[in-house]
Amino acid sequence: MTTSDALDLAWTSATELAARVADGSVSVSVIAEAAIERVERINPAINAIVHFDAEQVRADAAELDRRRAQGEDLGPLGGVPYTVKDLTAQKGLPLTFGMLPMKDQIAEADAPIVERLAGAGGLFLGRTNTPESGYYGGTDNHLFGPTQNPWRPGFTPGGSSGGAAAAVAAGLGPLAEGSDGGGSVRVPAALCGVVGFKPSRGLVPQTIMPGRFYEWAHHGPITRTVADAALMLDVVSGADSRDPMSFPRTGPSFASAVREATAEGLRVAYSPDLGFGRVDPEVARICAAAADRLADAGARVTEATPAWGDPEAAMWNGVWLPAFASEHDLLDWEAAHGTVDDELIELILAGERLTAVDIGRADVFQGAMWDAYSTFMQDYDVLLSPTLSTAAFPNDRFAPEWLDGEPLRRKLLGWLLTYPYNMLTAPALSVPAGFTGDGLPVGLQIAGGHHADAAVLAAGAVLERVNPWSDTTPALAD
Repeated sequence: MTTSDALDLAWTSATELAARVADGSVSVSVIAEAAIERVERINPAINAIVHFDAEQVRADAAELDRRRAQGEDLGPLGGVPYTVKDLTAQKGLPLTFGMLPMKDQIAEADAPIVERLAGAGGLFLGRTNTPESGYYGGTDNHLFGPTQNPWRPGFTPGGSSGGAAAAVAAGLGPLAEGSDGGGSVRVPAALCGVVGFKPSRGLVPQTIMPGRFYEWAHHGPITRTVADAALMLDVVSGADSRDPMSFPRTGPSFASAVREATAEGLRVAYSPDLGFGRVDPEVARICAAAADRLADAGARVTEATPAWGDPEAAMWNGVWLPAFASEHDLLDWEAAHGTVDDELIELILAGERLTAVDIGRADVFQGAMWDAYSTFMQDYDVLLSPTLSTAAFPNDRFAPEWLDGEPLRRKLLGWLLTYPYNMLTAPALSVPAGFTGDGLPVGLQIAGGHHADAAVLAAGAVLERVNPWSDTTPALAD
């Protein structure tokens, strides 16, 4: 296979790859060789995939081709490469959470989403990098080191699904599994110029860590196109007893909702800052221009913001501190300095000072926040905003420069416009809105009301048609 052939397959959508395998115009083994060549050539520069076994990829591809030759329908992802984040369990493979003290841990069982990706005929390509335990919006750790942004090496890809988003942006594979507790799918999608979707609570059964389910954390697809995100969501959604909040899928497929999407009659609210965020003026202009394109296509766009107040303290006390307090007994954290980030240790030990009153007040705030949001969304189909306050910044920074000197809470949350939808468990999608003057991607966030996942994806599909992005690729990936 020539390099140009491999490059063509690298930028072919998952939807088209699956169709080509199904009609026999390309074999899974050919797709596998193209993916292997690209990972071996590109990944050393970006460090997106941290576990990769080329021979296993070839063997799995050969088995899929054998089944196809015998007349078997491989499934909706037949032959499509996908990656899995190093917070999600795959039986027999490393499950390190990006932490040096856990470098030898091997998963004992598959997470439900892993079972479904494999069961749909997907071709597992590798495991992707994450910050330690997924605790912040970058991707660096003491075990594997930093992942680079394909658009600007030396800059952050975002996190915590930064390896997943960088792999998709660099053409290493069209589908990536991510997980999102405060924006960890949408943050890297925005900074890497790809699509990232956080579904409604329970739509995709989740066990982010073995034996655990969370009310605020979700598995979600990271892809280059909205159609591919819908395809993957059709595969991984639906009830599973390991997540008691999961529910059965009903109604039309997400793929059909995307195909049939139209701007006509779409009621859109656009908020420049969700009422609490500081947004870089260039980012704000790019996102507002993307919203205008929806209006030009026939949507009714109104600038409006839910009256939900500033959610930062409630997110910190009600979600983030309790979440990491659940890992308090995982390690001797005081002894872990030098092997894990000091900021992660600070975050986990802060849980010792959290009171039941703090958590109760955060819970009251979240309830009122949902009431305000659900009332607001009665007048709109989707709510648009910037995904983040900023484009990508240098990888040696923990947070944007304007947060220097702020406490850890501000550094973690102060540049994100993503986490309200984890508090509300509402669906939210980040799609590319455009590029800054110096060539860095900017993401537009599209959120919906109760179980409005199809409406959110449909709005993203309309925006993709009027503001196409998938043919624009980073120079690193050429």
